[in-house]
Amino acid sequence: MNAQAVTHGVGAETQQLAQEHQPMKNTGKSFGETVLIVDDSPENLLLLSRYLHQSGYRILTAEDGPSALIQARGAKPDLVLLDVMMPGLDGFATCRSLKQDAATQNIPVIFLTALTDTESKLEGFQAGGVDYVPKPFERREVLARIQTHLELRRLQKRLEAQIAEQEQLQEALRQYTTSLEERNNDLKAFAHTVAHDLKNPLGSLVGIAEILEKDYAGFSHQAVEDLLSSIVRSGRKANNIVEELLILAGVHDQRIKAGPIKMGDIVHEAQYRLIDMIDATQAEIFVPNEWPVALGYAPWIEEVWVNYLSNGIKYGGQPPRLKLGATLQSKKIVRFWIKDNGTGLEPEEQAKLFIPFQRLDKVRIEGHGLGLSIVRRIVEKLGGEVGVESAGIPGQGSVFFFTLPRA
Repeated sequence: MNAQAVTHGVGAETQQLAQEHQPMKNTGKSFGETVLIVDDSPENLLLLSRYLHQSGYRILTAEDGPSALIQARGAKPDLVLLDVMMPGLDGFATCRSLKQDAATQNIPVIFLTALTDTESKLEGFQAGGVDYVPKPFERREVLARIQTHLELRRLQKRLEAQIAEQEQLQEALRQYTTSLEERNNDLKAFAHTVAHDLKNPLGSLVGIAEILEKDYAGFSHQAVEDLLSSIVRSGRKANNIVEELLILAGVHDQRIKAGPIKMGDIVHEAQYRLIDMIDATQAEIFVPNEWPVALGYAPWIEEVWVNYLSNGIKYGGQPPRLKLGATLQSKKIVRFWIKDNGTGLEPEEQAKLFIPFQRLDKVRIEGHGLGLSIVRRIVEKLGGEVGVESAGIPGQGSVFFFTLPRA
């Protein structure tokens, strides 16, 4: 007989024993837990099953080790009452198997044994047992030991739940702290940009306007046009900085729904925003006729291209030559890239690129410095990655890329 419910049909001696050992009145300490009883003696199974069932426990039984392992893995009992002396897989081996299985290793095991020597007891504890009951067993002792170890198991589960809750709270606190740090960095970025980067274009705009206001009539028509063009350039530059500030503010808190985007239109708009820089440097930009469709948010992706294009122009050769493109990185991912013809980047320089306010050449770079840190923030929030590839060889330039989910 393998795993089974115990039935009638035992001998008269066992029936008499069962009558003599009537269960104590239920103490109220049972929580309806399940106990798996494993014994190769049907008489012992019947006696223990009746007694523990009447004491408020749900009962599972097995007559050998393999059946016990199947029962334990499937039913996850709260405790196992395990006979030691069984043919085939004995109790010690069965217990070791239970403790090696992640699904059953935390189930307490109490041995039923006629072996009372010290070596046998030590072997039982080394196998993973928590206690033992000597045979012939006394019913009150069996119940007391079961209740004790089930209570310990309940306390253990409660402690594990509290630890898990504590870990969740700590993780939530860590995330909140990280969020506060990001917000603090954002505030620093705002302060830095307003104090330094906006100062030059706004100062230029106001200065030229004041000159025109004081002596407009004294300038030739061509001079006025040149000054007005300077005002336009300064205004565009300031506007681009404000766009970046708004993007930086929105990326952290704004909830957007990514959808299919028209990359060609987005790149065209980004180029228009940089028209003054493109004209001043005589940059050549090569754009593909068709783009694969990806999932994103157009205003944010436009900002990504503005930053990649402006960096390509600043770091490009003379004149800058930029090639844009896209490749399918996998069935689900599109990789968009821009290649310049600049001096390239060393590995240590590449590692610093997407950190706020890192400028590789403070002399050559002009303009706002939020740049690539915004790119990283945007792309990661859209489920993609950013990066750069460069051999650091002059003329071979660098390839900046970002990925997006394929539509």
